Amino acid sequence: MPVSPVSPSHVLSRRRRANRARSEHGGRGPVWLFDLDNTLHRASHAIFPRINRAMTAYIEEKLGVPRDEANHLRFSYTQRYGAVLLGLIKHHAIDPHDFLARVHELPPLAEVLRAERGLGRLLAGLPGRKILLTNAPASYAMAIVDALGIRRHFERCVSIEDMADRRAWRAKPDAIMLRRLLVREGLAPHRTWLVEDTRSHLKHLRHFGIGTVWITGHLPTRNSHGDVMPRSGRPHYVDIKVQSLRELRARLATGAGARRIARAARQSNPYR
Repeated sequence: MPVSPVSPSHVLSRRRRANRARSEHGGRGPVWLFDLDNTLHRASHAIFPRINRAMTAYIEEKLGVPRDEANHLRFSYTQRYGAVLLGLIKHHAIDPHDFLARVHELPPLAEVLRAERGLGRLLAGLPGRKILLTNAPASYAMAIVDALGIRRHFERCVSIEDMADRRAWRAKPDAIMLRRLLVREGLAPHRTWLVEDTRSHLKHLRHFGIGTVWITGHLPTRNSHGDVMPRSGRPHYVDIKVQSLRELRARLATGAGARRIARAARQSNPYR
């Protein structure tokens, strides 16, 4: 299903905002592309179960299939396309905006949010720019970020609506989406780090030359189908594996992570 074209005036405005953000957040050092759910907060505690139930109910209603089949479609589309939405658009021509609005209705967030203590200070302690890159819709992402009190640490949010282009909706780990994001934001791959809980996203996007950080502390023991979630070991496409943002900061203070960031800073500024 095609999406509405982006007007040139909107593109120009977006570029101006990006340039201003780069100036305010610093043009040197690394650039962090942060996932949101199960990376910056424990979505698996209460929010993901609620969204999963809403997605299954939506599929049941719109496609007229039994619950077991709806659950199967939800899971398989997530595995195959990175987001349930993309499978529903491709195979069933559902209204993407209706789907996103219906399945991302949230309860009072104070009752369900779980995150590291001092999350804002931890983000502030990471050098360089920070961009939120999430397969969630913007309204949901901003509600979470505001409830966590961390909006000011991100120069912008790239939601699933922003990943769409004139031809199609896209989501992580779509390579075209990331390539366009790197170009649009002026990001050098050797200075860019993707921080994710989802290993498949890291695996598919690592070949761009970006650094990869796998955060495992918010992952559930099992997924919604009862399968054990992989948490042990460090795959070859993962540069840094940590339990938490606090551990990431500590790891970057010494070791290979620090050396890579220092090398990237020197490459970005040859006069140092």
